[in-house]
Amino acid sequence: MEDKDIKKEILDNESNDNELDSDSNTGSESASEAVDDLNVKNDSDSKEASENVENDSDSNETPGTELPFIIGTKVGMTQIFSSNGTVYPVSVIQAGPCTVTQIKTSKTDGYNSVQLGYGSKKESKTNKSLLGHFKKSGSDSKKHLKEFRYEDSDSISLGSEILLNQFNVGDMLNITGVSKGKGFAGHMKRHNFSGGRASHGKNSVMRKAGSIGAGTSPGRVWKGTRMAGRMGTDKVTVKNLELIKVDSEKNLLFVSGSIPGPNKNIIYISRANYES
Repeated sequence: MEDKDIKKEILDNESNDNELDSDSNTGSESASEAVDDLNVKNDSDSKEASENVENDSDSNETPGTELPFIIGTKVGMTQIFSSNGTVYPVSVIQAGPCTVTQIKTSKTDGYNSVQLGYGSKKESKTNKSLLGHFKKSGSDSKKHLKEFRYEDSDSISLGSEILLNQFNVGDMLNITGVSKGKGFAGHMKRHNFSGGRASHGKNSVMRKAGSIGAGTSPGRVWKGTRMAGRMGTDKVTVKNLELIKVDSEKNLLFVSGSIPGPNKNIIYISRANYES
């Protein structure tokens, strides 16, 4: 009986050793698999990081097509203080982003120009002819279109995005817009007439317009004679305004001085004396 018990104990010990060996083997295998998984994850993370870096570098290399003009919206006026305390009254402009919607060349159209589109709108509010026009450039529907003369239009690609990267602080700009409407105004306010005399027997002529032409010859009123009428809402261009600050992240231009029109007015910005 004792020999049998000893044999059983030996067999039990051998089975336990085998189980421990198998457990250690499985543990080592799982550990190696975990290490392999970590290596694969690290490799994929490094690949993704390198791809992100490449994409960022590509985006930094192509920030947008550079053109000496852009379309924007007047935001309002404010003032900027320099480091030495100088105050600059500036107009704030929300400029761009714009899209090149059409390119004209001297071969096909007789002159060179670039058409920009600004401000998106719903396709349901755009007629079919304009929808076809926008599809050629691959852009969505735009609220405002403006054509600028540009001699180097061959180097521009259709559908390119126009940002503020072409403007630098210190540039001189020409800004065009529609002036504020003043309503119906008299000749003194509208054309700066002085009116009639207030003395020497004159009566009720202080704010009169005076004669508008001879009776017999020419017997009519010349076209363009300055009279009372609707004042304002004219196309006005202000030249040689200095660019004080550029905020590329928010697409803002800070221009010294005032620009035509009320707030939210559409304006056209171009670099002064650019070669067109």
